[in-house]
Amino acid sequence: MRWRNPLCIVIVAVIAVVSATSAPGAQSRSMQGDREALIQLERDWHEAFNRRDVAFFENVLAEEFMATYADGRSVDRAQELEMVATFNLQIDSSTVDDFTVNLYDDTAVVWFTQHLVGPSQGQALELTYRYLDVFVFRDGRWQCVASQSTQVTETP
Repeated sequence: MRWRNPLCIVIVAVIAVVSATSAPGAQSRSMQGDREALIQLERDWHEAFNRRDVAFFENVLAEEFMATYADGRSVDRAQELEMVATFNLQIDSSTVDDFTVNLYDDTAVVWFTQHLVGPSQGQALELTYRYLDVFVFRDGRWQCVASQSTQVTETP
């Protein structure tokens, strides 16, 4: 019967590991799934902004959200929601690409590039921005707590 003691210890250890990873509060998300979800969230954000979809942003922006724009201005959640609702510039083309996502448990940092084309003073204007967004996973969804944009092309 001495052989059962080591086997019992191994079984108890396996049960403990399985229980810890499936305990309430433990996330059953995968890193690859989170990366894909965050990239899709950024793409949806981009489309929602163009549609002026305030409800989308009310769901995605955390209460403590802060953004710093390329010109150095900082805005809070209420100001960002107001900007979404009143956005009225013409954009002929806008794309997002070049995503990098780093995950840290329930926090994620997402970098990406946005390319914009639109008229300015009768001429086509092309701008490129780099973004850094910080998300936290809470209440079963990713919420953005901070956003920073940097213009990487010069305005003519």
